[in-house]
Amino acid sequence: MPLPRRSRAKAIAVSSPLQHPQPQRRDILEDEARFLRSWFERPLVTGAVTPSGRMLARTMASYVDPRLSGPVIELGPGTGPVTDALVRRGIAPERLVLVEYNPDFCKLLRRRFPKATVLQGDAYDIRAALADVVAEPACATISSLPLFTKPLEQRLDLLSAAHDLMHPDAPFVQFTYAVVPPIPAKSSTYTASRSNKVWLNLPPARVWVYRRP
Repeated sequence: MPLPRRSRAKAIAVSSPLQHPQPQRRDILEDEARFLRSWFERPLVTGAVTPSGRMLARTMASYVDPRLSGPVIELGPGTGPVTDALVRRGIAPERLVLVEYNPDFCKLLRRRFPKATVLQGDAYDIRAALADVVAEPACATISSLPLFTKPLEQRLDLLSAAHDLMHPDAPFVQFTYAVVPPIPAKSSTYTASRSNKVWLNLPPARVWVYRRP
């Protein structure tokens, strides 16, 4: 029997990855409708027409090591599919710091992940957004931001700011639908690697991981 909405949120906060409930079909359809509405209202902010698929979210979360100390920063979590994958990965919800611009998505995230820290703000300016929140080096930054809507200089600044907030060699994880990397792969200040194409996502996507040695 499906859990009531409040019960599902509580289960997300306390259960292990193996016990974590599967999202219900109704929730998935509602999230897709929210994303589509948000995209029509703010296409350059939302970036995607639908939330990340389960396989893509799982691929992004796989780069996070739950054994490493510190918070996990998520930029542009939307309705929370990657957040859910991080919890399934073994990240305690209280370690999650979610930076989301859309106020409706923020309300939804607070309801679904009550132990996470949800901040409404500009994820491209994480120095200001997280100045009084992150007190120790983060173990990862996970981004679903539509980076190609921003100039390259701003993308590089975001990557640098994220690396400043993290442990050395901690991953900055970003997905893209494009065939080229969202941030150039070759640099003297960071390394870049990519996943295989996630064909089961709609549309197919790839995950890029950037680390500062």
